[in-house]
Amino acid sequence: MGNRRRVAERRKTRPAVIGGMIAVVVGGAGFGAYALYGGGAAADDGTRASADHKPKVKTGPLSATEVTTTARTFLTAWQSGKVTAAAAATDDSAAATSLLTGYAKDARIKDVTLTPGTPTGDKVPFSVKATVSYKDTEKPLAYDSALTVVRRTSDGKPLVDWHAAVVHPDLKDGDKLVTGEAGTPPVKALDRDGGELTKEKYASLGPVLDGLREKYGKKAGGKAGIELRVVRGKAAKAKDLSDKTLLELSEGTPGTVKTTLDPALQAAAEQQVAKKARSSVAVVRVSTGEILAAANASPGFNTAFQGSLAPGSTMKVITSSLLIEKGLASADKKHPCPKYFTYGHWKFQNDDKFEIKGGTFKASFARSCNTAFISQAPKLKDDDLTKQAQQVFGLGMNNWAIGVPSFDGAVPVQSAAQMAASLIGQGGVRMNPLNMASVSATVKSGTFRQPYLVSPDVDGRKLATASRTMSAGTLSQLRELMSYTAAYGTAAEAMAGVGGDVGAKTGSAEVDGQKKPNGWFTAYRGDLAAAGVVQQGGHGGSTAGPIVAALLKTGG
Repeated sequence: MGNRRRVAERRKTRPAVIGGMIAVVVGGAGFGAYALYGGGAAADDGTRASADHKPKVKTGPLSATEVTTTARTFLTAWQSGKVTAAAAATDDSAAATSLLTGYAKDARIKDVTLTPGTPTGDKVPFSVKATVSYKDTEKPLAYDSALTVVRRTSDGKPLVDWHAAVVHPDLKDGDKLVTGEAGTPPVKALDRDGGELTKEKYASLGPVLDGLREKYGKKAGGKAGIELRVVRGKAAKAKDLSDKTLLELSEGTPGTVKTTLDPALQAAAEQQVAKKARSSVAVVRVSTGEILAAANASPGFNTAFQGSLAPGSTMKVITSSLLIEKGLASADKKHPCPKYFTYGHWKFQNDDKFEIKGGTFKASFARSCNTAFISQAPKLKDDDLTKQAQQVFGLGMNNWAIGVPSFDGAVPVQSAAQMAASLIGQGGVRMNPLNMASVSATVKSGTFRQPYLVSPDVDGRKLATASRTMSAGTLSQLRELMSYTAAYGTAAEAMAGVGGDVGAKTGSAEVDGQKKPNGWFTAYRGDLAAAGVVQQGGHGGSTAGPIVAALLKTGG
């Protein structure tokens, strides 16, 4: 996750079109008291116009009558196949007309029955039952959706707040539903040992399997079946969301795609994230870049590969390599760690305002002293950190090709206080667990190897590379910092019992509007590197740390 956006919240969820009979189902709570004809909104809300006065524009919260009447009008028209009337009951009639028309014409959905549920404030849930029909094949379709009623500013009229998700909750604005021969054949995804990967077995792999199908369905030699699918629009494609199968009318013949996932590690990763809400983790093989496991507590979005979140103090691994290379820090030399340091008119401080008097840089790294890094900002150029991330760690160049959609991090060039904040993984820096697992792998091996889920030999694609490596001296000190942190620093509790050649770094990333920071942890052990995040979890050592440590033990 990443880029922060908040607007006044609007509920999104969307219905369906066409249907045989004219009567809408009105058995749901909150609807039965209102007739399907006559009355009109004016009689309900008390707004009338006299011959001498213009009608007053109604403002303020919607009444229960306005909500149920508006929802009833929309659902009745939609079920009856009256697209124009249904669209007119929304605040975006053009978009509604297009999607509702396509619901019948392109998605081949008929015999629609819409049953409203009990309204909650301005939101009205409803269920959809229909039939999808293509040539001689038919299958029932059933799902739940919801709509939200809003008041139009210009005249106060209550209308359905239109978004594509009203039609189906898996739709994003700009998407559409299509039934027909699937554009891509299905795939049978295998783990590294030849076992089949399914969503039923591994809950986190839904987005991964969708991505594998989209990229390799045609190349893997399968034959397409007949399906009802979400076809993504430009906006969803820009976010790397894959097309999605909603209903399979007839089976295709799948092709086979082998992945690098390790079945034991993947199962362990699924178990670990199930213990922590909003957690994600990724594990890679240091010597090759193979992705051995990736899991998310919220399986609807692959945060492990596609998340865009501030990494907090785990970013200090990259920053430390920069400072050591430039002679601004050395593991065993004294280094300032004051309570505060001001740069670019921002006053930065450490957790609980601690300070280390006369301490070394290793001590500051192990205890995650923010000011030890911020204090070096005046001696750095605005693009130094960006170049270090790109040239040594292979991050932020938008060129990773792992086999499914992914985000390869962002370290934008910034100035003043924002540049200083980037040094400690705040500001504009964005990462995900796969990125940070790769950072630990680079430290352990000394060379960046782009992570991948499908071997490049399958399709001849080119993997990303870094333009240079760290010097032997820098690399040795960086390993010393991470090893010391795993043994004696903020990562020690989580890494207790993880034997062998280990290194780790914790992180906490503050996010506007969150009471607790996102907790991060990245580490390596032998030929394994892993990283995890627990959003709104707090300190990384106690939240993401146990997840990562458990997987390093499993893989060892």
